[in-house]
Amino acid sequence: MKLKLFWLAVAVELTGVATDVHVLQWIAKPLMAPILIWYLKKGGPVTIALVFATIGDIVLLIPGAFLFGMAAFLGTQVALLVAFLRDHRPRALAVAGYAVLWAGANAALWGELGALRGPILGYSLALVSMACAATGVSVRAGAGGALFLVSDLLIGVGAAGLHFPGRDLVVMATYAAALYLIATAAQCAWAGTETRSTG
Repeated sequence: MKLKLFWLAVAVELTGVATDVHVLQWIAKPLMAPILIWYLKKGGPVTIALVFATIGDIVLLIPGAFLFGMAAFLGTQVALLVAFLRDHRPRALAVAGYAVLWAGANAALWGELGALRGPILGYSLALVSMACAATGVSVRAGAGGALFLVSDLLIGVGAAGLHFPGRDLVVMATYAAALYLIATAAQCAWAGTETRSTG
């Protein structure tokens, strides 16, 4: 039931993004992460990460509050990093691959970011570290971390002034999927039913 409510909120949010109806986004976006907190019903770093995500989702609905939203999501990435590294370690191949991706993406966007260079450099390091650490937990968590990275990379592309049709819709779809995969991976791990990645 709770996950169905989550996907209902996602559907309303995506509809709002696709039709540019801001009231739908204000209704649905702030509900997504809290529904997953309700679903988890347990404290800890993943729940803390979702609290920061809720704050970030609300702040990013306010025009001109991009840096404040990034700061909130930095809290999300740090909390998830703590959660993922608590009992697991990422694969060496994942570390190398994500390091190359981080360096390449920042190099490609560097000339277009202007005053956002420093904040995005630091935030993207935390983001890539989270996604990399997720690979050591399970396939599901690793997929969630990767989708979170894709979503935020597309936001970075937008911050650099590079846009393409449907970008905002892809950002939200990948973000919602990332939240779902990470939350359900945490729930499965607590229940002892999640398949851990090897390496």
